[in-house]
Amino acid sequence: MPATLTQLLARPELGLRLLTPPTVGDLDAPLAWAHSSDLPDPTPFLAAGQVLLVTQPPDDAEPYVQRLVERGIAAVGFGTEVVRDGTPAPLIEACAAHGLPLFEVPYRTPFIAVARFVADRVAADAYARSTWALRASRAISLAALRPDALGAVLSELSRQIERPVALVGADGAVARIHPSGALDAQARRALADAAEPLLRSGRRAAGTVETEAGPFALQTLGAAGRLRGVLAVGSEGLDAPAQQVVTGVVALAGLALEQSRAADAARARLRTAVWRALLAGESAVAASIAEPVLGPLPEPPVRVAVLHGAGIAGAADWLETNAEGFFARDGQELVLVGDADDETAVTLASRFELRGGLSSATGLGGLPAAVAQAQTAGNRSTADDPVASFDDVAAAGMLALLHTPDARAVAETALRPLVAADASLPGVLRTWLDADGVYDVAARQLGMHRHTLRARVADAERLLGRDLNSFAARADLYAALRATT
Repeated sequence: MPATLTQLLARPELGLRLLTPPTVGDLDAPLAWAHSSDLPDPTPFLAAGQVLLVTQPPDDAEPYVQRLVERGIAAVGFGTEVVRDGTPAPLIEACAAHGLPLFEVPYRTPFIAVARFVADRVAADAYARSTWALRASRAISLAALRPDALGAVLSELSRQIERPVALVGADGAVARIHPSGALDAQARRALADAAEPLLRSGRRAAGTVETEAGPFALQTLGAAGRLRGVLAVGSEGLDAPAQQVVTGVVALAGLALEQSRAADAARARLRTAVWRALLAGESAVAASIAEPVLGPLPEPPVRVAVLHGAGIAGAADWLETNAEGFFARDGQELVLVGDADDETAVTLASRFELRGGLSSATGLGGLPAAVAQAQTAGNRSTADDPVASFDDVAAAGMLALLHTPDARAVAETALRPLVAADASLPGVLRTWLDADGVYDVAARQLGMHRHTLRARVADAERLLGRDLNSFAARADLYAALRATT
């Protein structure tokens, strides 16, 4: 690491002596360089983190020191016995007041000795960082030779720079995060939102974004017009060698992404073929095709999840490296076949903002019926319950299926004559039917005479043009009333 003032003061051959209290300034901050100047105002020629070596005391120490502090100077060294003996008290007091460390350089110690110590440490640190960058680049290049080249490269980059790394896919969804779990949902949304305009532009571009997990640097992957995604790298405190390593990874990741896209496309077509063989009842054929490339099919009982939404492409990419069961794209739907207690569908829905349904447990021979169940359950999904279970739908009974827009539209049309004649009539009929059509019971609940209730029911029969004495007519009316409440 670069030299610090603590290390500089500890060199016995230099004979330096700290004049300000040890609590003044940061004695362990890295020093960028050591520079000597006796100009009344040397700040235009200085940079932050440098040590200033002087022999000429300033005419007015207060504004002189204030300018140095504003410039970010790390410390001041005063050479004695050149212009005067000892360090002037006003300079010591001003440095102490403004938090600027001040040390005394004896006459026997040339300024070049101080500068050389700092320069040697800066050079050693630069060499160490360059050596690290070379080793890191070599490790990342070797990672690119692994089967999952993209995942291996991003994981190795994260390990080498000790920062989180994420990949936003071409679909705008955060597809990969290294290390796993490094980003919460809010940080993932921030990355996706920041990457979206870069992807939409279709041009190679870069950007930055602040998240709850810290700042991230963004860089598009792929050629202009064929962007494959955006690489997001935690950028807090990254020095030049680390940034060079990241730059090299951009090229490797782009290449790996192109290669993985081609391989993934072939695997996706194979998955679809296996899925359609399963639906056709050819389980043995499907298993023989899947085994060498995709692995064994899940053992029954299984549950089928059918998901849909804009993020299914990103979800399929995520499943390639995270799924244990079988999955496939089928048109605009993503189908998962897994263990009966598999929670992957819920995870995907949350991560990629998908909706869908989950079937009851079944064997491989019952997959067509399971797909129908999952699609039926998917119609009942909500923002709070994005993956509805068919078991829950079935437990709610047949009447629960009436709560759909189509059923409500038909019911409102059927009940319109009642509402137009008397807005309270549907409620009266609902109470009567809930009482199993028993007039005495319903009349007591409504607070009216049973003959009045009979007259109201007769009005409804006239308005609807139906005889409500039959079970079928009453069931149809009850279904309409349930669909509108």
